[in-house]
Amino acid sequence: MDIINKLKQQWFILGMIAAILLSLFSSPVGASGGWLHLDIITSLGIALVFLLHGLNLSRKDIAAGMTNWKLHGFIQATTFVVYPLLWLLFGNVMLAYMPAALAIGFCYLFVLPSTISSSVAMTSIAKGNVPGAIFNASLSSILGVFVTPLLVFLFVGVEGESGDAIATILSVAKLLVLPMVIGQLLRPVLKSWLEQNKQIINKIDKLVIIAIVYNVFCDSVESNIWSQFSLSLLLTSVLLCSVILLLMVHLVQFTAKKVNFARKDEIAAVFCGTKKTLAAGVPMAKVIFASDPSLGMILLPIMLYHPIQIFYCAVLAERYAKNRI
Repeated sequence: MDIINKLKQQWFILGMIAAILLSLFSSPVGASGGWLHLDIITSLGIALVFLLHGLNLSRKDIAAGMTNWKLHGFIQATTFVVYPLLWLLFGNVMLAYMPAALAIGFCYLFVLPSTISSSVAMTSIAKGNVPGAIFNASLSSILGVFVTPLLVFLFVGVEGESGDAIATILSVAKLLVLPMVIGQLLRPVLKSWLEQNKQIINKIDKLVIIAIVYNVFCDSVESNIWSQFSLSLLLTSVLLCSVILLLMVHLVQFTAKKVNFARKDEIAAVFCGTKKTLAAGVPMAKVIFASDPSLGMILLPIMLYHPIQIFYCAVLAERYAKNRI
């Protein structure tokens, strides 16, 4: 029973693994333009997810964390300056020794914004600055809509379906920001309904991500992208994601102490500054990389990084909560 309960708790990660395995045997069904028309369904699902994100954002909580500009600058600089520097330092090496799509996937990982829900949850568990975490995670998501496509364009020259960097940014903004704004406008009306259905709502974004993962991996299988991929390359990618996370967590901890952050602010900086969003990253990639058949491989680094960051940061949050750090 303990094993079953643990498996139920990890249904999202298991669902993504199942979607990848299923794509190997049923790619014509889940591919774009296939029987299920998942390319259309997932586009509608993405809009729904970000509408729900808009409904969930409390203006009061965000306003409470707005005044600590030292913390805000630190977190956003970590997310959108320090991480991208990793690509400038090591990008050429990755391009030389990896399939191009996988190397671009690591570039994409480096320029993604932070998560919202898990950053705030980990900060809360660790007894950190929760209002500061809410503000910065939300700000990171909004900035990422504009900064992420721009950095991808600058670093690897990838253009979205609309043909140029500015048009791609506008496409991403329309897909993600517009539903969030509508959600915020509807929040006063739907707030009580939101509270009553929180458990169901919290699962919708994960189900949409699983559907997107299935769709993009079916596209990859149909295009025979994985013929250039090996088990050793997968293990190398897992190791690389782990090293990147450990490096950034300890760099943020060290720097936060050097600039004399209060303990609560250090905790918020660690959990907001080192996380990368899968929830926004997957749908954003569909716009930035458009119908690229290599999208499955491009998404692989963030899909590996996501469970690694959740596991390690959960352990870290418990250690912070028990004053072991």
